[in-house]
Amino acid sequence: MTFVRACDLGDLEEDTPKRVELDGTPVSVVRTEGEVFAINDICSHANVSLSEGEVEDCQIECWLHGSAFDLRTGKPSGLPATRPVPVYPVKIEGDSVLVDATAPLFQES
Repeated sequence: MTFVRACDLGDLEEDTPKRVELDGTPVSVVRTEGEVFAINDICSHANVSLSEGEVEDCQIECWLHGSAFDLRTGKPSGLPATRPVPVYPVKIEGDSVLVDATAPLFQES
């Protein structure tokens, strides 16, 4: 795995997505429910930034049409999105949040 630094843990506010670019991949990093998640920042339905949406119940909602995606699996929980978005491995080292955007745990199929 190729983990790269995405941000400081202190940069993440609870339930507030943070958009980062990792090796050309847009990623939304989210701290919620005591964990940190990384999900591709582009909605599979409308090609807009998920990091502009809201986080609730371990899901991130697309601000444009309201589709929500599970931060653990990337699967949509309702229409209009029908395809998942990739999610990526995360690890914390000291105060650094590291993400491997080259090896999705789950990805669009």
